[in-house]
Amino acid sequence: MIVDCYTHTWESPEQLGKCVSPNGRGHGQDDPDRDPGTFGAASHWAAVEPVDMTFVLGFKSHYLEADIPNDQISAYVNQHPDRLVGFAGIDPSNPKEAIEEMARARDELSLRGVAVAPAAQNFHPTDSQAMVVYAEAAKLGLPILFDAGIYLSSATKLEYARPVLLDEIARELPDLRMIIAHMGYPWTNETIVLLAKHPHVYAEISWLLAQPWQAYQTLLSAYQFGVMDKLLFGSGFPHDSPSHGIEELYGIAHMIRETNLPTIPREQLRGIVERDALALLGITPLAAAPSAAKAAESTVANNGSD
Repeated sequence: MIVDCYTHTWESPEQLGKCVSPNGRGHGQDDPDRDPGTFGAASHWAAVEPVDMTFVLGFKSHYLEADIPNDQISAYVNQHPDRLVGFAGIDPSNPKEAIEEMARARDELSLRGVAVAPAAQNFHPTDSQAMVVYAEAAKLGLPILFDAGIYLSSATKLEYARPVLLDEIARELPDLRMIIAHMGYPWTNETIVLLAKHPHVYAEISWLLAQPWQAYQTLLSAYQFGVMDKLLFGSGFPHDSPSHGIEELYGIAHMIRETNLPTIPREQLRGIVERDALALLGITPLAAAPSAAKAAESTVANNGSD
């Protein structure tokens, strides 16, 4: 199974608020003149066709006045429940709102995870109120994807983006499944240490692959540190496509061929592509949920008849 653990889609530039990178381009937009509509659901669906399952992430930031609505993510995911998994965009800077929205996202919208970006939402990752939000996510069985968000705007706060700040969260909530986006770039070594330290902390590799030398060094460190089994594939759409991302990943082996540099076994790279992220994160796809519920009902009925 190939699972793409990091993609976005939006329907209008207004949904991005002030999410404009320092070079003046919108998030994930390589061509500043490209129509933002090309990042909508139709474009997304065509791009993710080569993979078996795709995470579609919502995003909300009061700080940057951005909102890719969870209702929009849910409506799209429900069109393709056998291929898409929705993650709710949650802003812990307003904890009451965040907790209410998480419950609604799970129970009414059938979303299976949560996406946050402290640096783009103007809060310290271990703020006491944010910790309450994470604890509620753990209680609801929702994994959290932590996005550094440093590319979104010159207003994002780097001091809130470092992966090492997530260590306290993993210590305090050991059952919470956590995904660090983009390997925590540029602090990839901090991410690698967290992967080795905590059993339920994972990292996805999108965006990193666009920098082959940086990707090689990071993946080699992960291999030598023994944490390759904690790495998940992500394309970063619309920044990149899944097919191109997989090609870039395998291209790392070709880049160092006929050199004396240390190698990363191809089967280790293939393991990233084919890793069953759903099982690791405890996610039941929307299409599988009804059958699972029927199985549970059958079990209860059988137990009652004994």
